[in-house]
Amino acid sequence: MPKKDPTLDLPNVDEHISEIDVSTEMRGSFLEYAVSVIYARALPDARDGLKPVQRRILFQMDQMGLRPDRGHVKSQRVVGEVMGKLHPHGDSAIYDALVRLAQPFNLRLPLVDGHGNFGSLDDGPAAARYTEARMDQAALDLVTGLDEDTVDFVPNYDNQFMQPEVLPAAFPQLLVNGASGIAVGMATNIAPHNVAETIAASIYLIEHPEASTADLMRYVPGPDLPEGGVIVGLDGIREAYETGRGTFKTRAKVSIERVTARKMGLVVTELPYMVGPEKVIEKIKENVSSGRLKGISAVQNLTDRVHGLRLVIEVKNGFNPEAVLQQLYQRTPLEDSFSINAVALVGGQPQTLGLKQMLQVFVDHRLDVTTRRSQFRLTKFEDRLHLVEGLLVAILDIDDVIAIIRSSDDADVARTRLMTAFDLTDVQANYILELRLRRLTKFSRIELESERDELRAKIAQLREILADEALLRALVISELRDVSQRLGTPRRTLLLQAPGAEDAASASQGAALAAALPSVSRSGKGMDLQIPDDPCVVVLSSTGGLARVEGADPLEPGPRAANDGWRAQLSTTVRSQIAVVTADGIAHRIEVVDLPALPRFETGLSFSAAMNASTLLHTEAPAVGLLDPASDSVVAMGTAQGVVKRLRADVLQRDEWEVIALADGDSLVGFAPCPDDADLVFISSDAQLLRTPAAKVRPQGRTAGGVAGMKLASDARALGFWVVDSPDEAVVVTIAAAEGALPGTGQTTVKVSPFAVFPSKGRGGQGVRAQRFLRGEDRLEGAWVGPRPARAASAEGTPIDLPAEDERRDGSGVPVTTPIASIG
Repeated sequence: MPKKDPTLDLPNVDEHISEIDVSTEMRGSFLEYAVSVIYARALPDARDGLKPVQRRILFQMDQMGLRPDRGHVKSQRVVGEVMGKLHPHGDSAIYDALVRLAQPFNLRLPLVDGHGNFGSLDDGPAAARYTEARMDQAALDLVTGLDEDTVDFVPNYDNQFMQPEVLPAAFPQLLVNGASGIAVGMATNIAPHNVAETIAASIYLIEHPEASTADLMRYVPGPDLPEGGVIVGLDGIREAYETGRGTFKTRAKVSIERVTARKMGLVVTELPYMVGPEKVIEKIKENVSSGRLKGISAVQNLTDRVHGLRLVIEVKNGFNPEAVLQQLYQRTPLEDSFSINAVALVGGQPQTLGLKQMLQVFVDHRLDVTTRRSQFRLTKFEDRLHLVEGLLVAILDIDDVIAIIRSSDDADVARTRLMTAFDLTDVQANYILELRLRRLTKFSRIELESERDELRAKIAQLREILADEALLRALVISELRDVSQRLGTPRRTLLLQAPGAEDAASASQGAALAAALPSVSRSGKGMDLQIPDDPCVVVLSSTGGLARVEGADPLEPGPRAANDGWRAQLSTTVRSQIAVVTADGIAHRIEVVDLPALPRFETGLSFSAAMNASTLLHTEAPAVGLLDPASDSVVAMGTAQGVVKRLRADVLQRDEWEVIALADGDSLVGFAPCPDDADLVFISSDAQLLRTPAAKVRPQGRTAGGVAGMKLASDARALGFWVVDSPDEAVVVTIAAAEGALPGTGQTTVKVSPFAVFPSKGRGGQGVRAQRFLRGEDRLEGAWVGPRPARAASAEGTPIDLPAEDERRDGSGVPVTTPIASIG
């Protein structure tokens, strides 16, 4: 039997083959893939600043009721709900997005409250089955209003559920938390910002639609990174805010401190954005081993959950800490760069946005959300008012209503008869038929009338808002201010115009600047690692800071002190030793080279970079003066109990020694060089000033306890002690305080007097009155004597203007406008 041809029963295969151009097919497929990545995965929407997966996570957590006042649930449960209902991708991608929303070092305002190991800058998070999550407080402001028709909803990937196209977003989330993503042919990278600053800029834009980028930068001067740090150079930020693209440098916040009794160190308390301490340590060790980094003896990571980041880099003796720091900036991640590429979806299209464009998109979104919410509430209130009015009609004629219902054959007949008898609508009639008898009381009628009046007032208010654009904008501004008050936090990142320059817009960051300036005070170009033994002047500021100023000449008062006056100065050389005398009568020997160096300017000095004397000496006693161990000149000192002592040169070869034997409860209030032709001055808390010639006090040895200087009243103490070389050039500043006020508070008046108006008296007397107390004043809060001009500063270091000199020796003072913390 012949074999059957197998092709006879098959259809013609040629009719199912279609020829296509491979290049065309590839272009089409790649375009579809690129569009999917751009719109559905990688780029955030400029309105709420969220990518689709982030938006779906927050929406689903809101649907699950995972609010901040509820308990945490397993992260795996959240991931499963999001993947099963909304996000057509794998669980690892969803969990990675969830983790990022919970990391405080990644986002400036975390949106998820994570419980468990959500990772660190050096380590990844635990698996989703081990961690728990719920919404953070900030996330509520993103989803609030979803149930009031504020945004459009779209179907999910299989058309079974609905999801929001965008979240209502009550703050500029795109700027606040930034964004990063890589799409096809484009990418985005936006730095985090401060929520209070971005909201302030949004409010200004609402009030001034024609505002320029420069106007908005008054409110948003630059990024505010989650871990703080220092941004050096604002030109790149300004370019990014104008064009949407720009680069800036970030640096760690570093202070120069004494880490051991004999060693200085660089203490890192804040790192650049997304840089971990282990990465820094690894890079330091690698460069030290290869010889590219010099002057470093050890690195310790003392970071913990209580004190936060603390990375201690020990500097070898004889090496300039600032020069070592410049090496670290050049060769380690302590200095990093951030490139802004602000690409986001606007109207469904990817666009590169500047600062104003990002804020404008957000503002327009909030105006639209508020309009839709107001319209939704208006319709809801009108519907409720319609029912309430119908119910009131029924209650007024309740007997007739009951009679009609009882005599009707069925509900349809009753509804029709009610509508005819009382002129009701179908909705009102149905509502009356469903009414419970317990509502038919006198009290219920009063409640309904009250509700009717409230509804009418709300409806009138909403109609005004919808009819008046100005009222709508005012409502949006009010809500933005409320969000700013609840979520706003102080700025963490310090902004510097250039290395070593303080930005005028960041004056409120004085405390952070004091810690950061030592790390950025010089450029490092040409800076020697080994410090030369050049002449310098060691300065003790009036707030207890220590620093060395370049140059051999003593400091002269400039036209205006930048932050602080000085209390004492001593000419020496960089590699010499000096002693700092503290209030407990102890002289502490220190190396001048260990002090931070300050440049000398004609306009005065800023002591923001000075090292706190108490920190340097490891003592709680404040510093009162400076002593040159190599000098044989005589010094004088005074105590709070009125004791005075002049000390002959008597220095021991130890790190600490006693300069006066103090009585119990006594302390030094002044210490200064004292030639025989100088005047010694005490000022007491009861406003008495004693001026006596130094020649009347014989120099004593180191262990002596001094002699009677000023006779004090039983309830008075000496506020200070000074040595005046040039009486005609000196002034006296006194500050009175209110009766009964706590120490450090209640300053009332301040007086500046020429020193020459106070007569010279003998040692051991009470002196003369320096300021007449006004009604309610009972003591002096502070005093100072020294050469003109006197400088005063607040606790934040802000200069305070003092009044003109008063020739009256015992005149009253001028009212204090700002509390004075220091004078020098």
